[in-house]
Amino acid sequence: MSFWQVIGKNLLGFDLIIFIVAAFNGVCYYLTRLYTDQLYKKLNLLVFVPSHKHNPEKIARSIREIDEGAIVALRKRSEAFYSIFANVTAIFPLLGILGTVVSLLPMVAELSDMQQNFFAALTSTFWGLVFAILFKLLDGFLSARLEDNDKNVTLLLERRDLLKEEEKA
Repeated sequence: MSFWQVIGKNLLGFDLIIFIVAAFNGVCYYLTRLYTDQLYKKLNLLVFVPSHKHNPEKIARSIREIDEGAIVALRKRSEAFYSIFANVTAIFPLLGILGTVVSLLPMVAELSDMQQNFFAALTSTFWGLVFAILFKLLDGFLSARLEDNDKNVTLLLERRDLLKEEEKA
């Protein structure tokens, strides 16, 4: 059996599970990115407005009028999908190793198919590691944005509370 035949056969076997999990993780990445970008855009207009270019009273009014519920909901959605994304990303090496073990187990019974099972084992490990590396890289971008958004939400809510206290005084 040729190299490409083994890869094709494995894509219909255990490797298919790895690709399905990768597709699911891609959707989680997309949704996390979507919500974090939406939150970032909302916060960016309120937290990082250069005061010398805009009317301070207009900025204060915008901060007072924020929809806290919408901002907190966006933060919760982005954190929920990020949590799923990060956890699924962490299992790709395990899926690759599991594919290797599943492929090597029949070798004990059938030593004649040793080469084919060895190739199958290696492709599962390969795909598990490829997706682990890919999603870990994407995780680096998301985690930084999530952390930044979390700090900005806290800062915005603190500013709003200070403005409300000033109005009461």
